[in-house]
Amino acid sequence: MGALTATILSMACAPSTPGPEFNHPIPPQSHGFDGFLPDVEKVVLENGMRVLVLPRQGIPTVSFVMQYGIGGIHERPGETGVAHLLEHMLFKGSETIGTTDVAAERVLFDMIDELHEDMVAAHESDDLAEVKRLEDEINRLEDQAREFVVTNEFDRILSRAGARGLNATTTSESTIYFVELPANRAELFFALEADRMVNPVFREFYSERDVVMEERRMRVDSSPRGTLYERHLSTAFKIHPYGQPVVGLMEDLRRLGRRDVERYYQDYYGPNNAVLAVVGNVESDDVAAWARHYLGPIPERLDPPMVESLEPEQTEERRVIIEWDAEPALRIGWHVPEATHNDAAAIAMLSVILTGGRTSRLHRRLVTDEQIAASVFSSTGPGNRFPQLFQVDVIPVHTASTETVEAAIYEEVKRIQDEGPSDEELERVRNQLEAGRVRRLQSNLGLAFQLADSESLFGDWATTFKSAELMTEVVRDDVRRVARRYLNIENRTVGILQRPSVSR
Repeated sequence: MGALTATILSMACAPSTPGPEFNHPIPPQSHGFDGFLPDVEKVVLENGMRVLVLPRQGIPTVSFVMQYGIGGIHERPGETGVAHLLEHMLFKGSETIGTTDVAAERVLFDMIDELHEDMVAAHESDDLAEVKRLEDEINRLEDQAREFVVTNEFDRILSRAGARGLNATTTSESTIYFVELPANRAELFFALEADRMVNPVFREFYSERDVVMEERRMRVDSSPRGTLYERHLSTAFKIHPYGQPVVGLMEDLRRLGRRDVERYYQDYYGPNNAVLAVVGNVESDDVAAWARHYLGPIPERLDPPMVESLEPEQTEERRVIIEWDAEPALRIGWHVPEATHNDAAAIAMLSVILTGGRTSRLHRRLVTDEQIAASVFSSTGPGNRFPQLFQVDVIPVHTASTETVEAAIYEEVKRIQDEGPSDEELERVRNQLEAGRVRRLQSNLGLAFQLADSESLFGDWATTFKSAELMTEVVRDDVRRVARRYLNIENRTVGILQRPSVSR
């Protein structure tokens, strides 16, 4: 056992302080919030890592969110899915965690990686017999390498220390890792994260890649609504990488090898591309000291690949129809500006007026009154930094056609364009925003997510707090104006999931 492992285990196994459950709400008035902005301290390390600290006295727990500004939009053609695959691999341990003999593992890794490169070549030449032979040999060597693996040791170290909610997610613009720990285990996070950043070992790579490929099959290839979502985005975004799937294309996943993924990690997953948000029962000085000690020495890496593709203005309606023996579904998307645009607050207000709750316009008409839809909601996405889509998703009831539902949506949009929202609707949304602000203060993890996301995407942790405040200033004419400007037919992309037509 290495010295770092011994240090980490000693932190994890020391007696912990009993405390209440992790998600117990804390009264917001006890935390010294100045208006709607929390009292966050921002520390920038010499290597460029940004650390955001929000001390909150009370329950002795701390939430950690580490967000890398690397996601699906940064992947080049041929490497889609690499960020999501890395999300999986970074739980596999390091040179000291998750192994009994890393040197022996690496000998086998080199042999496996050579065989994978041969297999890619065999795939390209359609030599299926050679592909099968190489797959069998890779599986045999991976089984051999697995004899040195200490399964889930990273997770078990944290679990023994009282951690909850250890997980990760990948989006179009970010890769995010998060966990909650007892306050007297906070230093353990920094020791583990530094080890993971500097010395990751992508063990069990090809079997884990198979897990990701199966995830794609289940969520997209074998899922009617997953297929609709992917095809709708790729139809709306012809040029911008928002149109490529975060999970990756199957042909790209099949080609990706450990060496490709390691190279991508070493290039971009550095401290200068990372934001750490720490919220809970900690002292800012302690967090800053731990960050400098453990994370400060890690060298910078390359900036993320530039996203240079601009989506051309759409000039005519686009439609994509998916035929599947499944319940129908409908997606309508209009191109709108990025989340920092002056129109973003009015667009967000429009979304809530249309689908925000049971009294919203589309829910009331489609679900409650006419009962032609089982559900309806709207959102903007798939990212925030670049011009995005205002999306309406509907599941019609089995007795209603997608044409009927689509026509009803356009009628409600037209009413907004002609009349704007009522004063009562605007006040309802403002009340919802105030209630949401109070709820947001009750979750350390939710606040950590918001801080990290805002800082990573926009360079200012306060951006999303200010965005919510801007929504309260939106008036009727603002909503009517953005509905007229963006929700028009030539700017519209429609995706329809329907049962196969029957030939007569």
